[in-house]
Amino acid sequence: MSQTCGFVAIVGRPNVGKSTLMNRILGQKISITSRRPQTTRHQVMGIKTLEEKQFIYVDTPGMHIMSKDRNKAINRFMNQAATQALRDVDCVVFIIDRTRWTEEDQAVLKRLEHVKAPVILAVNKVDRLGEKGDLLPWLAEVGARRDFAAIVPISAKHGTQVDTLEEEVATHLPESVHFFPEDQVTDKSLRFMAAEMVREKVMRQLGDELPYQMTVEIEEFRETERITHISALILVERQGQKVILIGENGDRIKSIGREARLDMERVLGTKVMLNLWVKVKRGWSDDERALKSLGYNLD
Repeated sequence: MSQTCGFVAIVGRPNVGKSTLMNRILGQKISITSRRPQTTRHQVMGIKTLEEKQFIYVDTPGMHIMSKDRNKAINRFMNQAATQALRDVDCVVFIIDRTRWTEEDQAVLKRLEHVKAPVILAVNKVDRLGEKGDLLPWLAEVGARRDFAAIVPISAKHGTQVDTLEEEVATHLPESVHFFPEDQVTDKSLRFMAAEMVREKVMRQLGDELPYQMTVEIEEFRETERITHISALILVERQGQKVILIGENGDRIKSIGREARLDMERVLGTKVMLNLWVKVKRGWSDDERALKSLGYNLD
């Protein structure tokens, strides 16, 4: 039996469940998630090998319309990262949220106009539909917007029909040798994943209290036989954000560190000694040179 292998871009507007879907497909957490839109900032590759088939999924930042409050260098980076993922892929999974169609969904659809790869529409969060009878007419309506290769209603959170979606994707994988070992699940380093785990805990705990002008840089990642030493620097843009992040008597930063450390220990399989620091770096999110130094680089 010949091998098949292909790249699959997962795209959509912010907060429709792209990272949740990839984590569900892989059976483990590779992309961080939160209820906040634009949690994903980089292309994150997830690899799944099933006998002769190898799926290389690319989770992408949410494609969004640039506006006055979304016109920083980091917003441009995220849009570019999502668009770049569409180059030379073998299949695209375009995710929308139930029976909602927004201006940003339309913008994503427009970006797909020139994509030659088949596009599968995944209608997510159908478990949260109030009126189930609304689904079929909606599928017919949205299906008229483009000649989709398939339309699959799913629940990424609960796994509903995700296997059906994978079967549809598999039909578009070209014959090819596998690009990665069968036990590899991502192209990202443990150092990158550690930074993302810290950022996820900050976003989950602070919600609307801390804007998006926050990122995490790993300053030390040193593994020994029994313990991994990690030092992470959390960058914010204003002193007031630093105060919020640290919390009264340092309680909030301690809680963030504790939750991140537990996640790291599950992934690394070792004890983790985690040190967190908070630093104000004004204007980093709108400084292209600073972004590159922090790993936001499309090259």
